[in-house]
Amino acid sequence: MDIQDLIIYSKTIQERDAKESDFPAALSEELAEYLSQKGIRKLYCHQAEMFEKAMEQNHIVITTSTASGKTLSFLLPVLQEILANPLARAIFIYPTKALASDQYRAILPYLEFFGENRVSAGVYDGDTPVNERSRIRKNANIILTNPEMLNGAFLPNHSKFGFDFIFSNLKYVVIDELHTYRGAFGSHLANVFRRLRRVCRYYNSSPQYLCSSATIANPLELAEEICGQSFIRIDRDGSPAPQKKYVFVQPPKIMGSDKKYYGQVQTTSVAAELIPDLVENDNSFIAFAKSRRNVEVVLKESRDKLEAESFFGASLADKISGYRGGYTPLERKEIESKMITGALRGLVSTNALELGIDIGKIDTTVLVGYPGTRASFWQQTGRAGRSGRGCTNYLILDNLPFDQYIAINPDWLFENSSENAVIDKNNLLIELAHIRAAAAEIPLTLDDISLFPDLGETIPVLIRASELTSQNGKFAWCGNSFPAGDFSLRNIDKSRYKLINKENSREITEMDEMQAFREIHSGAIYMHDGVQYQVVRLDMESKTAYAVPFNGNYYTMPGSHTNIRIIQGSREMDYNRIKASFGDVNVDEVVYMYKKLQFHNHQNLGFEHLEQPLSKAFDTESTWIRVPENVVSVYRRLIRESQQGQIIRNNHFEGLCYAIKNAAMMATMTEQEDIGVVMSNNAIELRDDFQGDVFLFVYDKYIGGLGYAEKTFDLIAQITEHAIKMVGGCQCENGCAACIGDYKLDKKMVLWGLKNLMEEMEAPKGTKLVEYAPSTFMKKPFRFEELPEKWQEFCAYMQGSGSAFSAFLGAVPAVEVDNQVLTMVLKNTFYKEWAMEETNKRSLINIITFYTEAPAVIELKIRVEKTDGDRT
Repeated sequence: MDIQDLIIYSKTIQERDAKESDFPAALSEELAEYLSQKGIRKLYCHQAEMFEKAMEQNHIVITTSTASGKTLSFLLPVLQEILANPLARAIFIYPTKALASDQYRAILPYLEFFGENRVSAGVYDGDTPVNERSRIRKNANIILTNPEMLNGAFLPNHSKFGFDFIFSNLKYVVIDELHTYRGAFGSHLANVFRRLRRVCRYYNSSPQYLCSSATIANPLELAEEICGQSFIRIDRDGSPAPQKKYVFVQPPKIMGSDKKYYGQVQTTSVAAELIPDLVENDNSFIAFAKSRRNVEVVLKESRDKLEAESFFGASLADKISGYRGGYTPLERKEIESKMITGALRGLVSTNALELGIDIGKIDTTVLVGYPGTRASFWQQTGRAGRSGRGCTNYLILDNLPFDQYIAINPDWLFENSSENAVIDKNNLLIELAHIRAAAAEIPLTLDDISLFPDLGETIPVLIRASELTSQNGKFAWCGNSFPAGDFSLRNIDKSRYKLINKENSREITEMDEMQAFREIHSGAIYMHDGVQYQVVRLDMESKTAYAVPFNGNYYTMPGSHTNIRIIQGSREMDYNRIKASFGDVNVDEVVYMYKKLQFHNHQNLGFEHLEQPLSKAFDTESTWIRVPENVVSVYRRLIRESQQGQIIRNNHFEGLCYAIKNAAMMATMTEQEDIGVVMSNNAIELRDDFQGDVFLFVYDKYIGGLGYAEKTFDLIAQITEHAIKMVGGCQCENGCAACIGDYKLDKKMVLWGLKNLMEEMEAPKGTKLVEYAPSTFMKKPFRFEELPEKWQEFCAYMQGSGSAFSAFLGAVPAVEVDNQVLTMVLKNTFYKEWAMEETNKRSLINIITFYTEAPAVIELKIRVEKTDGDRT
């Protein structure tokens, strides 16, 4: 394919001149002299403004464009303080170790000019040698680190190793790339800063916060939520910019012999065509893919093409490399070095390189699909052109709603503001983790209620767990573990799984539990740096998967099923026909099969079921919408089941979920992994007499929730209207993967369902029916109301599938069903108490709803029938 033929839009933003200001009057003569010697006679207007506002003791967040000199903006007030007060200390926090090391190199000239006896700095992270750590604690005025070190080293050891001196003299806390701290990461960091405020209060210090952020809609709100202080914003950008060209590429359509539209060529395939041209033309580039799997697919297919084109000359396949999470620190540093020296011409990366790490002068970016937010779009394209020379930025549009919306309205990217960043620092699980850590640092007092709102709820729990003890009105840590090291700041799930190369016993990567269930189950193909591995075994007890090198021409994608059970609602709202609720739910996600997809053409080679489904249940927050009865009735009549019972067609509930999810993602600045949208498990019910409400759930994919579902509840009317516009405004004729998720569904029927949330309308005539559908679903072998007469058969099925609690279920002699209530009849009181323990009860309900056609909400009860010989 010729890339030039696929260009549907191009825009050139002309060069921008600098807006400069004289050095502020308060700037010290020494700093002015240094800047002058470096050829800096004036500051950009935003740099001068930030210095002046910092001198007035304001907490500041600056949101100017990439490569606008934000580092100098916050460095000048810090250096001014240190030169005047050599005891002053500043902590610079970066989201990654690589960025901290990169920024240290950027401030080295200042250290060399003023001398280590006046200004000293160092990078303090997990890779820092012991002797260097000691030097930094003792002498460094500027300490560059990351949230993990602040959480696990600085705060827990505040009274030892010289940290007490640092906290006593802490004048500035600098937070770079603030916009990256959203979701779980941002919620954790907000609690780390709650603990930081306690420690600073203990040492009578009150640091000033200076933050930098990419352009988002709510930088002030985010800075204040994370730091717990009032901020001012600086956003007037005075930096110059070179000419920048933006090119949007639409992959070609796939048309069948019947002249029907079957989607479009994969973005990864188009990127693999473009990248060899960039390599051969000696362009320096970064290609951003949206997932680790796509990084590896693009890397492998690009290298294959470069190898194939090397018949008449030396291969250029070694001129490109991957860059993503899962690589070791040594691997990443080697890749960065090769880019800077020119040994590599380009990288295929996840958003790990979205941050400002120095990897040389980049003249081209390739975005393999819209990254999901405008903030990320500008960050990624902003990696090119930093040297002052013109640059080109390619956006290859995926067959997804955001991408196709941009294809129709490309100016939307350039004319609209960015999205909101959402955190929830009061997520109970996150807050509890940091309350434990805070108690180990300094005993908890009544004053800490202002920092941790759930302190009164958590202290009794920790006392019962023998982790806190009361001491004269305070609560001190008495647990055995190291609480600050007992959790990850990057997620909520404490369960971590390793993937081991079985041939040499080397660790390939590590990931959380749900990611492991999706990516390293038995039979999965896992790719690392272009090398394929096939997982031969997943050991659940040791949380370890074993893989061997694999040379096949396919990769795998998981198939999953989600059951949701409502625990309780806390908010309700009616809007037209929308009946929405928000509250707590229990989610049971089950991976039960995987598809094999061929490289290059991505053809589906079939699917295989796992020997035993991999299930993870967790409590979270959700917004749920009652789907109107007329929509449920019409959609159910359209459903058809294949002869094998594993495939259904015309499931327009899926189209409804797809449209609502994408509208919700646009409103809440979330990614695919942040929220889920599914129907209640009674939606796909083919019997006319089935009763019960059907719900559409929008839930947070994090234990305890992170605020996304609640934001969805607040914006539900706007989200519904936006979904109607996205589906109705799509340029396809009858429906496609971009607007409703599957071109085999009927767009007008999905649009009708969405509009019926607003007002009742008559169903359209002549619905499109298809001969087959590509998606599988988990067929339920039993019906909930039939369990009393089929209980023994059900128990035998459970034992045959190896399901958890199957032995217990087999010991239950009988059950009764009354509407939504299942009552188990037992003969021992102890079993009742054991089974009704909250965790066991939830697991039993999840198992029953997973294997039966059950109502959206069921209740479990147990009745004990004592026999004559029962002495309990």
